[in-house]
Amino acid sequence: MLDAPSFLRNIGLNAMEYEAVRGVNISKEKAERLGAFARENDVVLSLHAPYYINLSAVENEKVESSVKRLVDSLKATQWMGGYVVVFHPGYYLEWGIKEAVSRVIHGINMVWDRFGEVSNVKDVWLGPETTGKTKQVGSVEDVIEICSNVEKCRPVVDWAHLHARSLGRFPQDMGDVVKVIEAFEKRLGKEAINPLHTHFSKIEYTRGGEKEHHTLDENYGPDFRLVCEAYREVGVSAVIISESPILERDALKMKGICEEICGML
Repeated sequence: MLDAPSFLRNIGLNAMEYEAVRGVNISKEKAERLGAFARENDVVLSLHAPYYINLSAVENEKVESSVKRLVDSLKATQWMGGYVVVFHPGYYLEWGIKEAVSRVIHGINMVWDRFGEVSNVKDVWLGPETTGKTKQVGSVEDVIEICSNVEKCRPVVDWAHLHARSLGRFPQDMGDVVKVIEAFEKRLGKEAINPLHTHFSKIEYTRGGEKEHHTLDENYGPDFRLVCEAYREVGVSAVIISESPILERDALKMKGICEEICGML
């Protein structure tokens, strides 16, 4: 793992998302070393928090466990000098959209309160991600509402997830992508999208949304060119993380597409 930043630089990539999806198990020493190597190689770091987070859970113990996982994620991200913790906020469950989102907001405020007890550093953001299943908190509107009501919160856009939760209806064209970016900027401000932290892959879905991520060469949506064209149209700076089963290989393909559309990166 410590060799990852130099590997990425050598193949022409400059961003890495540390995957803590099964738990935050990195020591302070190792995280600091990873951060040092990332800075030496001009690699931007982010961290994906554990999947086992549900800030809208019915059971208080599940909410408390989720808060702890996010606090641990913030600590690790701070140690490594990363700039954002990406996480899936929760589920609608029996609450309905409005109440579920309200509970997520309350949970994030708890996270910042707990983190503030152990650190006064505020250079790390929390990034609720747009999610792929229709039962999950994580529509564009959900993410805007969350980030509008808590400090140090920036949107994380997984374009494949939005494609899946819309059952393939989004995006139809570049304008659809532009509308999402502009909505974030209008309601959250320029700082929240500078850079715009994004994930991309092709994706397969069922009636409930996301089923499985796929490679760029497979016959699934969405079209990455629409995303790059929208970035050029809006003039937004973006960090693009590959969610493909072949991470760096498709990341290089995406870089090539962006270079073709936007010019040299």
